Amino acid sequence: MFSFLFEFIESLFLCIGYGEGMNTKKIDSNIELLKHQVWFKKIYEDERYHRLFFVNRHVRGYLQSTIRVKRIIRSKEAQRKLIVYLDKPV
Repeated sequence: MFSFLFEFIESLFLCIGYGEGMNTKKIDSNIELLKHQVWFKKIYEDERYHRLFFVNRHVRGYLQSTIRVKRIIRSKEAQRKLIVYLDKPV
């Protein structure tokens, strides 16, 4: 519950411009954490999605939250939501 609240507040601050912007090192580190997961490796290597992890600001912003990434690693539902998010048109 607390992590959801923290993530929600963090998202609000980023949306209204109070966040520090994109933290490339953090995002890349979170992607590396995810790449240890077999299911994510398949997505990461898929041509439909691979480029999104580098150039899509929304996807990179989504993966900036370490709390969210850890939840994605632990939860099948969060993994499903990531795939839905990747499939959303920009």
